[in-house]
Amino acid sequence: SGITLAQNLESKEAVDRAMDRAIAAGGKLLKKPQDVFWGGYSGYFADPEGHIWELAWNPFFPLTEDGGIVLP
Repeated sequence: SGITLAQNLESKEAVDRAMDRAIAAGGKLLKKPQDVFWGGYSGYFADPEGHIWELAWNPFFPLTEDGGIVLP
């Protein structure tokens, strides 16, 4: 599709919950969330229109209370 949309979440458990909700809502699992080489945790799904999404937890970019990324 040319691009991947991404959402950073606050924990591995939050990634798993969001992935479960996405699949229950009609998304297609492309890659089950797992630990990744760069030290985080992520997985991919395609929404019903075919857009690819990454759901990720990055321990190097903590999130603010409103979900913003705090860059070091």
